[in-house]
Amino acid sequence: MSTAELLSIEPHELKFVFELKKQISSSLQLSNNTDSYVAFKVKTTNPKKYCVRPNTGIVLPRSTCDVIVTMQAQKEAPPDLVCKDKFLLQSVKTHDGAAAKDISAEMFNKALGHVVEESKLRVVYVAPPQPPSPVAEGSEEGSPPRDSVSENGNVHGADSATVARAFTERHEAPEKSAEDLLRRESNKNRGGVSIIFVILIGLLGIIMGYLMKKT
Repeated sequence: MSTAELLSIEPHELKFVFELKKQISSSLQLSNNTDSYVAFKVKTTNPKKYCVRPNTGIVLPRSTCDVIVTMQAQKEAPPDLVCKDKFLLQSVKTHDGAAAKDISAEMFNKALGHVVEESKLRVVYVAPPQPPSPVAEGSEEGSPPRDSVSENGNVHGADSATVARAFTERHEAPEKSAEDLLRRESNKNRGGVSIIFVILIGLLGIIMGYLMKKT
């Protein structure tokens, strides 16, 4: 008799997403492949660590039954999350109309001539998913990197161009101011020459008139 003649089990192993100090559950689905009533019983090598509901029951013909296995909260994790615990599912045909209250230990006793089907299940611990790494402060998606100033006063990024422009303007300003001052002085000098020229012309006119009267 093959393992799948009476009950098919899905999945074929009990997986627990392991977290410390937290109860964790894993489920099995039992499928009856026959037209008979099938009784089952679940055993484990570590009964104090696990709670199985139901640990015994009846699967009706061509129907399914869910079994929930809950692992008690653990205070420490095993090395490399390797678990050596095992489960054993026993199943046997029973009479039509049988109920869970009709199940007895003798039904699974091979020595009494009962044909008992057995399936072994191993326990697998899975590490919980890691949270995503936080985004670095100041580096928002889609925004250009911010400019920074080092401890020795050096400017990085776009600010370097601003400083260079300010530095150039600062040094060009005195030169422009000197040019403006010379231009204004030149204009003043031109104005002064014009006035002196007019005065000289006037004086010459007066002297010429005086000389002409005497003659």
